[in-house]
Amino acid sequence: MGITKSKWAHRSALLAGLALASATPAQATSYVTIETTTYEWVEESVGNGSDHVAPANASAAIDSFGPFNVVDAGRVELVGSIESDTPRQFAALLRAYPSIRQIDMIECPGTGDDDANLKLARMVRAAGIATHVPAGGSVRSGGVELFLAGAKRSADPKAEFAVHSWQDEDGMQAGDYAMSDPVHQGYLSFYREMGMDASKAKAFYALTNSAPFENALYLKPRDIAAYIALN
Repeated sequence: MGITKSKWAHRSALLAGLALASATPAQATSYVTIETTTYEWVEESVGNGSDHVAPANASAAIDSFGPFNVVDAGRVELVGSIESDTPRQFAALLRAYPSIRQIDMIECPGTGDDDANLKLARMVRAAGIATHVPAGGSVRSGGVELFLAGAKRSADPKAEFAVHSWQDEDGMQAGDYAMSDPVHQGYLSFYREMGMDASKAKAFYALTNSAPFENALYLKPRDIAAYIALN
């Protein structure tokens, strides 16, 4: 079953509080106050990242591998979406620059291939590379999973994150499947693998799916830190 997480652009903003309950009604309800914004789906021609215009807070690159721009021997900046070819590009990056220790996520609008995104995330974790979102950095949709993969994770208070439900090739979204359905286990297992305990993995997964595929929920770093440590 193919699952899609898309690329998003801001449309409007609002403030709200969201009550997050676990999947089992009998369990206690926890509350997290978050800021939300509506996002609009947009098509982007970012294939391998080479035609993506770098945002103003990006650094000058000395080399590039798809959406990864090398800024020095130990650090790369991510500007662009994660596509089917991105894991191969990242492997080439590590061969050329084995001393890379941090990915600064400047602008990550999402992924066109969720399987490739999770593969890339596990490559990042296996390499012991940290992820960081600087002030003004934006990590959305499937990019959030990539951020979670950092051996250490950090984000400036002025960084932003956005999440939304996945959608399969039949137009079915996460909420259309019972929680007992195996389709959910890939994400829950991934969050556990990245360091969340079972209850937080379940709660974070519920948070990501609280916004439909057509919209997105905007989060601050403190909201992410409620589920997994930021270093």
